Amino acid sequence: MIDHLMGKMGYFLLLCGFATISLAAPQPPNIIVILVDDLGYGDLSCQGGTDIRTPNIDALFAEGIKMTNFYANCTVCSPTRASLMTGKYPDLAGVPGVIRTHEENSWGFLDPEAVSLPDKMNEAGYHTALVGKWHLGLESPNKPNERGFDYFHGFLGDMMDDYWTHLRHGNNYMRENERVIDPKGHATDIFSDWAIDYINQSKGKSQPFFLYLAYNAPHFPIQPPQEWVEKVKKREGNIDEKRLKNIAFVEHLDDGIGRVINSLKKSGQYENTVIIFSSDNGGHLPSGASNGSLRGGKQDMYEGGIKVPTCMVWKNKIPAGGETSRLGLTMDLYPTLCAIAGIEPPTGIDGVNIYPSEGAGSEEERTVYFMRREGGSKYGGLCYYAIRKGPYKLLQNTPYEALQLFNISEDYREQKQLDNNSEEYKNLQYDLSQHIRKSGAIPWQEK
Repeated sequence: MIDHLMGKMGYFLLLCGFATISLAAPQPPNIIVILVDDLGYGDLSCQGGTDIRTPNIDALFAEGIKMTNFYANCTVCSPTRASLMTGKYPDLAGVPGVIRTHEENSWGFLDPEAVSLPDKMNEAGYHTALVGKWHLGLESPNKPNERGFDYFHGFLGDMMDDYWTHLRHGNNYMRENERVIDPKGHATDIFSDWAIDYINQSKGKSQPFFLYLAYNAPHFPIQPPQEWVEKVKKREGNIDEKRLKNIAFVEHLDDGIGRVINSLKKSGQYENTVIIFSSDNGGHLPSGASNGSLRGGKQDMYEGGIKVPTCMVWKNKIPAGGETSRLGLTMDLYPTLCAIAGIEPPTGIDGVNIYPSEGAGSEEERTVYFMRREGGSKYGGLCYYAIRKGPYKLLQNTPYEALQLFNISEDYREQKQLDNNSEEYKNLQYDLSQHIRKSGAIPWQEK
């Protein structure tokens, strides 16, 4: 299996314009998936942000391969996380919407039959850990330790009402495994510290680890430590207050991620660790995020709501400074990581290994779907959708608006709506109807 994987990875590097190199590893690599929350597509300096400084995340992008055509599976949190954990589309994993504290406003229940990503990593001999935000269940049977994680140190819930008190609707969702805890400090610092502790404890062990490091930041409320606000204010001068705080929030997050990466290097584990960085959806524009030149933001099916900054790093295995425009979604990380771990993914998943191999289908042949179910007057408990095939994308931003067709290869800013009587429109609308038909057999709430 490992020899087969190495051949596939060498072919990937060749397709990306890199010289093939020896990919033999002394032992299976550690794996870290860093998922941040609501990061804007333009809110990294390596993504063209001119008013923001993110040297640590920039360094990750520089040290690995940048995925320039990568999408979150949804416009909001829980569905994307469900896709990461199951390798399936959110509605086929039972989580088309946000899982919340109050049942009448909770729009998903993670499929109890789904084989989770940590389940598969355990099968491959990995110790599995989640540090940070879970957001896929507040009670049994969908708590992290029940869904494959050997160790959980983090937050069960969705957003924190305050980054220092860590409560949501007055509830304390902070846990170490099953134990309720009450840590002190800013949540970003806490999660970074816990990740560093885990990495240091893994030093010298023969068993590789899989660490899912999921930050709440920069999800609102935008609450950077004051010293970071002052630092940005001093540098940027007269800047909108909302934007100022968002920049400071992301830069504080960047610092925490830098400390985690430095702990890998100091412990001698960096060179044999695969690191993936991504976001669960696009930036929240009302909170001062920037999605660069993309249209829309969080909750939208426009590119600004679902296209996310993503990279993969493996020192001396994936050459630094590369880029790939191959289409990828969050759910694709599941089979990709299975391949890296040397195991086969479960049958019936929707994700594909995004290391290209001989015989793999082209982007033009791949049709991908996006959906979100939500309540309130804007959504009414209904789903809204997008579908993409090749350059064409059909979308809506609420269940009540007409579908819009764009050619995003020629019009990535989605400014020129195409004819709804075209063959492209009809074909995508039909394909979407068949996905909706398939997802109708999947329960999205517990019976």
